[in-house]
Amino acid sequence: MTLKFFDSLSRNFIELRNDKDDYDVIIKVKNEKSFIAHSSVLKCRSPYFHKELKNITPNENNIMIITRPNISDEMLDIILKYIYGGIVDLKNVETKFIFDLMIAANEFEIEELTNELENLLIETKSSWLKSHFSLVYRSIFSENNLKDLEKFCNDIVAKYPNLIFDAEDFTSLHESALVSLLERDDLQLEEVVIWEYVVKWGISQNSALPMDLKEWTEENFTTLKTTLQQCLPLIRYFHISGTDVSKKIKPYKKILDEKLWEDLNQYFMAPDQPVESIILSPRTIFVQGLPTRTTEQAKTFSNIITYEHVAEISSWIDRKSCTYSLTNIPYEFQLILRGSIDGFEPQTFWDTCHGNASTVVIMKVKGTDDILGGYNPLAWDANTGGRWEKTNDSFIFSLKNGNTQNSILSRVKSRDNAIRNVNKNYQKTCGPCFGNTLYMYSPCSNFTLDNVSGCNNNSGYYENSLRTADRFSIVDYEVFKVIKKTS
Repeated sequence: MTLKFFDSLSRNFIELRNDKDDYDVIIKVKNEKSFIAHSSVLKCRSPYFHKELKNITPNENNIMIITRPNISDEMLDIILKYIYGGIVDLKNVETKFIFDLMIAANEFEIEELTNELENLLIETKSSWLKSHFSLVYRSIFSENNLKDLEKFCNDIVAKYPNLIFDAEDFTSLHESALVSLLERDDLQLEEVVIWEYVVKWGISQNSALPMDLKEWTEENFTTLKTTLQQCLPLIRYFHISGTDVSKKIKPYKKILDEKLWEDLNQYFMAPDQPVESIILSPRTIFVQGLPTRTTEQAKTFSNIITYEHVAEISSWIDRKSCTYSLTNIPYEFQLILRGSIDGFEPQTFWDTCHGNASTVVIMKVKGTDDILGGYNPLAWDANTGGRWEKTNDSFIFSLKNGNTQNSILSRVKSRDNAIRNVNKNYQKTCGPCFGNTLYMYSPCSNFTLDNVSGCNNNSGYYENSLRTADRFSIVDYEVFKVIKKTS
């Protein structure tokens, strides 16, 4: 029989942390605040501290000093509480703090805590991860141990490559991240497009390369070839059309191995003849066919709207007089928040949607067939301190559904009062707000419990009335990021 007393052990070690008599380590952080610690405990609990303390010479008072200016005092305090007591209190902390804590734990090589926080984010905060995708993606590839998050992100990028490849800061992507994507068989891009992105990335890493390719020297091509040495073997050259090889690859043929270029030319002239170069298998491109018009199919992407609704909203975004056909919808609606999954607290909207531009908010009104919503071309911003955002391109709408015979479109009239980003103090009660004409509000912080979300027909900020009753509560709501499909 084994008796275990972990609670009292944890309490005693937490008390030891505050012992000002026997400490032999001082850790200084970002704001010059200092923490005392015990080298024996740090070495035992963290490989990072074990290696770091070996290389530090104690001062005249036999104290070893570690400086970590990139760590906040709040972050280090939690790390030390874990090291000493095995306790991490995450009550009332924002998801961003949990993410930063995971990064810090990984830097300190605390594997147990890192893995636990990584799993917590994936299992319970996936919406936040998606809405802060650029931050997450670039952070995890600067580390080596966050393999589950790496897979989580790459699964998304493989399906929606424009999230990374069309981003303004694509060329700052870490090489390991780019390589991990090129290795994917399911990366949803044409191979010639992948080639163009790879070349673009490689050139951007060498600012001294001439802008005009005609001015390039042999040394310039060698420089690019060296930069892309991890990427070039992952291109599926033999699955690019002959025309594209001639137009897109030939100008840079000097960065390819001579034998590969010879084999490519032979392959297009005599495709049945064997070549020496390795022919990688083609990527699997998932062609989305016309969806069948069933409720079950519609629910695969939404609990509220159908593909017919997506076609109609897409036509409004592009200001088309006719609705797009189901086979010609130019946008994909990527779900980033669903109330019935992520919760109906207003704060969840701001935490999840902050930073996301080109979004559609969909609301299912309780007790009716009404489906209301709005399109915001701008980015939702939870940190503005509260202000109106200007745009001529937002609109609100009521969708055809059940007894609702026709959809209603209402474009913004007052561009200066199109979208409201509310102050942090009001984010616990206020959700998305389209010009005070259509807004989600809940004094008890649950959109399904209050009958006070509003559709103010007399605000003057948008053109048309959407419904007769001003106040409503919702059954469910969804937020979609509108993504332009790649051709």
